[in-house]
Amino acid sequence: MRSSPRRPRFLLGAVVLALLGAVLAPVPAAAAPAAAPAAAPAAGIRWTPCGDRLECATVPVPLDWSRPHGPAISLSVLRHLATDPAHRIGSLLVNPGGPGDSGVDEVASRGARLDALTGGRFDIVGWDPRGSHRSTPVSCFASAADRAAFWADVVVPTTRADERRYLARTVELAQRCGQRNGALLAHISMADQVRDLDHLRALVGDRKLTFFGESNGTLMGQTYANMFPGRVRAMALDGIVDPVVFRHGLAAVLATGLTDTDLVWSKFLSLCQAAGPDRCALAGHGPVAPRVDAFLAGLRRAPMDTAAGPLTYGELVTAAKFNVPASPADWPQAAAALELAIEGDGTVLKLLTGDLSSDPVRLAFEQNTALTCADAPSRQTAAQWPAVVHRLTRISRIGGTALGWVIGAPCASWPARSAARYDGPFDRHTGTPILLINMRYEPNTPLVSARIAERRLGNAVLLVQDGYGHLIANDPSACVDAVLSAYLMQLRTPARGSRCGSDHEPFDPAFGQR
Repeated sequence: MRSSPRRPRFLLGAVVLALLGAVLAPVPAAAAPAAAPAAAPAAGIRWTPCGDRLECATVPVPLDWSRPHGPAISLSVLRHLATDPAHRIGSLLVNPGGPGDSGVDEVASRGARLDALTGGRFDIVGWDPRGSHRSTPVSCFASAADRAAFWADVVVPTTRADERRYLARTVELAQRCGQRNGALLAHISMADQVRDLDHLRALVGDRKLTFFGESNGTLMGQTYANMFPGRVRAMALDGIVDPVVFRHGLAAVLATGLTDTDLVWSKFLSLCQAAGPDRCALAGHGPVAPRVDAFLAGLRRAPMDTAAGPLTYGELVTAAKFNVPASPADWPQAAAALELAIEGDGTVLKLLTGDLSSDPVRLAFEQNTALTCADAPSRQTAAQWPAVVHRLTRISRIGGTALGWVIGAPCASWPARSAARYDGPFDRHTGTPILLINMRYEPNTPLVSARIAERRLGNAVLLVQDGYGHLIANDPSACVDAVLSAYLMQLRTPARGSRCGSDHEPFDPAFGQR
């Protein structure tokens, strides 16, 4: 759920490349997992050098934690070594959310920054969660060509006829996922992932966990803190998910994640107008929001011909949801592409929507969906699902279609139920307060969820950043960095009710610079 310089995420963070071609961080080749024949306990982790201050490993874990000596799967792990080992505190384990975003990529791209933030006193450790990426992955197709052929003749629907075709395809997708992944689908829940996390904590030699979780990683953190409250040293969570909503099924989870999506979209447009035409291409032609609304309404009535092929409404709102509100650094480029389309040339927008059909993104959606279905099974059948999407669209016209169809629809036909799920309680007391951080204008994890979590958790303090987008990485704040640094190293929490400002406003040319 959701966004960072790596890519926007849905609470679901999502999995799409940042608007106008962000580059994924390179990952050392040595991070690829080896086969894991058995989950025999290890005295530690066998690390292999794989980059500047980087070490890679493959860790076997039980497929089913209730059968520790049964069949095993593997986790791909990467660590960035502490630059001040003489004053090393331990390891900072990080999860970037998703669900299913790569912790290996996180450490490869942000390990040095997290090291600097924590004074060089932690090894920064990330892993790809079970079911994703270089760990034992969910994959519903034998090849990229099969995946492309499967999706070639369907679009994210906006008409009843398109809905019927897309829904039938999601039913078939769920069947394929069940056939190709077997028992794995029943053992990728957050409860399984938290036991993986606790295993890694022990393997790196830490008596208690120091953890930084973002977006869906905050669900991991809250679950860990309630399953193992006595094992928490420090836990910083950014972009807060409400775990109790998961008890009510997928439709409720998606609806909660969409609470403020359109609010942030409206801020994108109003801040553009305030910035003026020198900084935002949509400005200077009259009120911005009505012009964009009129363009979207026209696109909903009929696709737009472009040099790259027809641009549909479903394509555009899907790209908008997964790319725009979460990442304010991309707002000037998004505005420029929209302005071109309003003036009659939608080619750039069409090309941007093509990222959604690339194989890496399609595969990431499969894994995101599988992990989402594991923790938030649908209470509706496939036949009932279109009505769910229509309700989600009433909550958010920008995000409801994308989340409802792309992420949610396959869960209505999902062939597996998790063998182990953790449904609470979520109010157990940790010795150190949990630090919660949330953006004021947050499109994926609304501030209301963070306020609920602060009240519910046994010992937590919320820091609000008066900024925009999904996660603090997407709206830098020296104030937030100082609080996070003091907390992770010295266990100092801010006063209740504390707020931080952002370093710069969106559309400021200096936005995003540190």
